[in-house]
Amino acid sequence: MQSRYAETYAAWEQDPHGFWADAAGALDWFRPFDTAFDPQLGVYGQWFAGGETNTCHNCIDRHVLAGRGAQAALIYDSPMAGEKRRYSFAEMQREIEAVAAVLIGLGIGKGSRVILYMPMIPEALFSMLACARLGAIHSVVFGGFAAHELSTRIDDFEADLVIAASCGLEPGRIVAYKPLVDHAIEGARVKPRHCLVLQRPQYEAAMTPGRDVDFATLVEAEKAKGTRVPCTPVKATDPLYILYTSGTTGQPKGVIRDNGGHMVALRWSMEHIYGMKPGEVFWSASDIGWVVGHSYIVYAPLLAGNTTVVYEGKPVGTPDAGAFWRVIAEYDVKALFTAPTAFRAIRRDDPDGELIQQYDLSGLRALFLAGERADPETIKWAERMLAIPVIDHWWQTETGWAIAANPLGLGQLPVKYGSPTVPMPGYAIHVLDDEGHAVAPGTLGNIVIRLPLPPGNLVSFWNADERFRSGCLTEFAGYYKTADAGYVDEDGYVYIMARTDDIINCAGHRLSTGAMEEVCAMHPDVAECAVIGVADALKGQIPCGFLVLKNRATRTLQEIEHEVVSLVRNEIGPVAAFKTVMIVQRLPKTRSGKILRGTMQKIADGLPWKMPATIDDPAILDEIQGVMRERGFTLT
Repeated sequence: MQSRYAETYAAWEQDPHGFWADAAGALDWFRPFDTAFDPQLGVYGQWFAGGETNTCHNCIDRHVLAGRGAQAALIYDSPMAGEKRRYSFAEMQREIEAVAAVLIGLGIGKGSRVILYMPMIPEALFSMLACARLGAIHSVVFGGFAAHELSTRIDDFEADLVIAASCGLEPGRIVAYKPLVDHAIEGARVKPRHCLVLQRPQYEAAMTPGRDVDFATLVEAEKAKGTRVPCTPVKATDPLYILYTSGTTGQPKGVIRDNGGHMVALRWSMEHIYGMKPGEVFWSASDIGWVVGHSYIVYAPLLAGNTTVVYEGKPVGTPDAGAFWRVIAEYDVKALFTAPTAFRAIRRDDPDGELIQQYDLSGLRALFLAGERADPETIKWAERMLAIPVIDHWWQTETGWAIAANPLGLGQLPVKYGSPTVPMPGYAIHVLDDEGHAVAPGTLGNIVIRLPLPPGNLVSFWNADERFRSGCLTEFAGYYKTADAGYVDEDGYVYIMARTDDIINCAGHRLSTGAMEEVCAMHPDVAECAVIGVADALKGQIPCGFLVLKNRATRTLQEIEHEVVSLVRNEIGPVAAFKTVMIVQRLPKTRSGKILRGTMQKIADGLPWKMPATIDDPAILDEIQGVMRERGFTLT
């Protein structure tokens, strides 16, 4: 269909407050808001001031009241545990009310603070929504985070309660969560009153008398009693959750998400960006510990009346590179949202897409990629294999939903490889130089968003308004600094090239490592890659590439290295000074799939570095250092 993007974006520009007020009409409000936006409140203003609502009501109860209680709301699929479960909206309501009743019994109510430390299981979603039901603020910490990282978050959040599972499951191993929680609480200044523990059959944790209570026992008791817990009205401007950004060191940075604006933006996005209709199955293959999991596993699909998939597994290895296709076919998934890393892993193990042919994927309409830059070669491979739109879109933990996207629900726009397409309504994107001056189309610069930020974005950092101002709003007055570098072309398409600290200065030339990665990925034997800037006495910095090869590489390692260097020189030019390439078995990544380029750069430069709290496998850094030493790097 012809795209309605231009007229929709223009409608927002002409009446931004009216645009979002209209969008808010899709939700239930216990008290109407006084104004769509009040610029006098908060750090930069607040959305839907005066309104009262409840996120759990809009996610669950609203659909039950509308007669859709029997519709599937949640599908749990765990190749790790060998378990599958389904819950309707009515069944979820009963589960959530039971958890909420347990929380009340533990002293939790409106404004209480609850930390969740759980894997990808239904009880994690029930707990998040139970907090929302009561007006308690939740903060999900990625399961498996080191005890010290959990401890700093308990202190910063001043948690009243921790809800934890006894363990998480990884391929070939069990990750004991409860001992990490115990160590975190021991080391924390703030002592939560209780720890509510879900014992999983794979690992039964020791319980601390007087503090630890059994999740399943208490929840089953409330279900047996048929306890009903009504939704607590909260202000639209009250916090729904706090999410600490991944990889933080020192003082954690807690992003605050409100109730009203968050719901309005996510509900709008499901229809207009992802093209979803109520009752259809939406799958975000992420984790609830990350913002994608919050927005598009838990809240957005349920707000829109969709069925959400909770998948406890991997794109490869559980059992093979056909895992995603099995889930899509089994549950008739209409849209898949995942990170480019997942598809690079699938492409590496099954480059010809042989496993895809084993499944009926005729119901799948679109693949959405986000979380890191989606290189054109990965997008093209997915397009060839799936024969559906493959849509890259760009957003951040701080924004909570897409800044730039190709809005399928408004009619797909032409694809430009390497671009997440165009700004969404609410986002006025500008590109500025380091002095704050606008740059010409096609010129690399700092990508910023004119204030106010739209609904769904962070309102501040937890207990740190001044830190939010100084870190995000001060450098470019009147704008939010994304800390991403890129450009906007003549057609208004946005290109995100790197984090601003990934722009290297080579002999006075500002070069994007992301652009070099795109070229490296063009080589037919390269599965994935990373380019970092390494200190150089002559040129300041020079680029260094790390390549992971496909399982069926057709050339020698020396040939591949030489060809990749030639590719970069041909595509970007000698100015890139791209000469050093190393072939490695794996790249170091966070649990959410982001490559740890900053840590690699510190290692290469011989600078002090810390093991990232979010790293998936610390052994990979040892492998990387071994390859660097072989190539003559002097490491500390």
